Amino acid sequence: MARSPYAWGIDIGKCGLKALRCRLSPTDPTKLIAEAFDYVEYPMILSQPEANPVELVQAALQEFLGRNTVEGDRVALAVPGQMGLAKFIKLPPLESKRIPDIVKYEARQQIPFPMEQVVWDWQRLAGGFEEGGFVMDAEVALFAMKREQVYKALAPLQERGVDVELLQLAPIALANMIMFDQLPPASTLDPDNPPASTVIVSIGVDSTDLVVTNGLRLWQRSMPIGGNSFTKALVSEMKLTFAKAEHLKRNAVRAEDPKAVFRAMRPVFNDFASDLQRSLNYFSSSDRTATIGKVYLLGNAAKLRGLGDFIAKQLQLDVHRLEKFDALEGPGVVGAPAFRENRLAFGVSYGLALQAVGGSSLRTNLVPREIIQDRMINAKKPWAVAAMAGLLSAALVYFVGFFFAWQTYGDSGFPAAFQRADAVQSKSRAATMAVDDAKTKRDAAVAKQEYLVRLQDRRFQSLEMLRAVRTLLPHDDPAAIPEHPADRREIHVDAFDCQYFPDVAVWFQAVRRQWEMTNAPGDDMTEEAEAAANPDAPADPAAAPAAPAAPAADAAAEGDGKPKKRWGRRMRAQEGQAQENPESTGGGPTGPGWVIQIVAHHFHNEDRHRPEEGEQFVRGTIVENLNGEGAPITITVGPKAGSQVSVQELGIGFPVIVRSEPLRKVFVVQTAPGGAPGGAGMAGANPALAGSGVPGGRRPGDEQLELKRHDFVLQFLWQPVEAPHPPIAPAQFAAPGGSRF
Repeated sequence: MARSPYAWGIDIGKCGLKALRCRLSPTDPTKLIAEAFDYVEYPMILSQPEANPVELVQAALQEFLGRNTVEGDRVALAVPGQMGLAKFIKLPPLESKRIPDIVKYEARQQIPFPMEQVVWDWQRLAGGFEEGGFVMDAEVALFAMKREQVYKALAPLQERGVDVELLQLAPIALANMIMFDQLPPASTLDPDNPPASTVIVSIGVDSTDLVVTNGLRLWQRSMPIGGNSFTKALVSEMKLTFAKAEHLKRNAVRAEDPKAVFRAMRPVFNDFASDLQRSLNYFSSSDRTATIGKVYLLGNAAKLRGLGDFIAKQLQLDVHRLEKFDALEGPGVVGAPAFRENRLAFGVSYGLALQAVGGSSLRTNLVPREIIQDRMINAKKPWAVAAMAGLLSAALVYFVGFFFAWQTYGDSGFPAAFQRADAVQSKSRAATMAVDDAKTKRDAAVAKQEYLVRLQDRRFQSLEMLRAVRTLLPHDDPAAIPEHPADRREIHVDAFDCQYFPDVAVWFQAVRRQWEMTNAPGDDMTEEAEAAANPDAPADPAAAPAAPAAPAADAAAEGDGKPKKRWGRRMRAQEGQAQENPESTGGGPTGPGWVIQIVAHHFHNEDRHRPEEGEQFVRGTIVENLNGEGAPITITVGPKAGSQVSVQELGIGFPVIVRSEPLRKVFVVQTAPGGAPGGAGMAGANPALAGSGVPGGRRPGDEQLELKRHDFVLQFLWQPVEAPHPPIAPAQFAAPGGSRF
């Protein structure tokens, strides 16, 4: 059975019961079509001392249900605003997925009762915006009621067998009504330039609900002044009964002395306008960007002659009674005399029906979750019982059929057939195991052969790498080797070691900062770093030689008082390359490989060598060569002998200076020409041997030199590039002529 598209909005007030049956227009979702309405006025106001509220409400409900049917329709019920709690919370910038957790925390802070004693709901308002997963300027509306008050409000309808699907505070229903009926859709509003706020003043019997909204933000307050306040003023001032004072208030213009009537009610007029003014001032102070536009009066008490003009004069605002609902259609309702007479009292019913049919902006519901779950279970019980009955019937039919089929066959011939089947199954299992064992042995042989083939091609890789490193070390032209040792472009290797890493990313993450410092270009140093690296350089830049500055060896250390390096053009280019291709140099290496470590030193550190001295000499020579900036390397051994390849093709890269010692002075002995084979040379670089007289020390004609020695430790990555081989097919073993070799 299809669900009815109609919904009843029922407002059980202090003066009467108002109900409106509506549905959304099927052609225009901005219109609400009214199908029926009802207005049941109580014989006396519920707040009168002699009134029995329970009996009066039950009688009104009986009369309403006798004239109308609600079966199949959604039913929405309103409760007075002062019975609930409404909070509007401005959220800080945060991720949208964290909003529910923040709201739960705020609910525990804002609700002055234990959470198990209240029913609460929340909704994010239309204002604010979301960018990059973060919500800015968001506001959340939080509504709550005590659980016992909720059940008390639902009791009259539940006793009549009417299930209430929606329970809403009356001010929120009014907000839904005004945003749907008088304001443009929230999706068309600009949060940065919001429209003026509209004020709804709904005057009830004992209180007045004040709602301020511009379609994006909402503010609500209940004032303790209502229509009864005017009646009580007449009772006190003119010594009348409550019934006569109520009649006189409704017909003040036709009274014998209208001036006396309004004079008696004037203090209430003043109190009402003052309280309204204070409330609007508080709203304006809490939202400095908000402006007040129109003010609409609702409720039958708004018919009081002169009330609207008095409020407009006191507030200096545009105040009107809401005489027409722009988005409500249905000639049978809108044009009915009883509806026109009590139109001002149907604002809450309008908002309730609108939310029940799904056309409202605010969708919170204070009906307890346990009630909703029980109704869902009860609605599905008939279907569940029918399904269980069908399953039991099908199972019974299946069992009966299976039983008769089983009785049809005897069991005398089955044992022998089962034995034969078991024998065949055992034989099949044994054959399968034999085939699997043969496949395992074949795969092992294939893997061994492929390994031997790969090993044959890789036996020259280490030699290629060692000879490539020797080629990459700086050296002078053999025909023009400088006489002075410090002028020779030489790096003396003290130790050579390596270590295998299953994933070289582990090593690279540990030395990444040193890699960045190693590969930072020297021409982008700060002036302080250049001064630290060249303490003897002239202060006048014009007096210095026209050469790029060298970076200080330890300028990147934090907190050591030394200047820090800036990143150069090469580093910025590598960072851009890493963003385009994570597998590039800037993104870091991955996979298995070897880390090669060279412990070495050099003497190319004299003042005349600036800026190419110390660590900068290492960068400008072997580091640049390891980065592939030098000439190609000629392979001398193996199947590639005679070919020229780049450093990258050998799998060499990512050079890192992991340790760089400060320059220190040492004494070396340069042998006299002819004193040693090969011409002039150094007899040693150990300062303990200089002039010590030990065997192998100085000889006549040798020259003792004072040099500056720079010690360093350099690491780089070697990931050998294997030549691809096609897999060996099992058929090759059975081919005539023997193996593939």
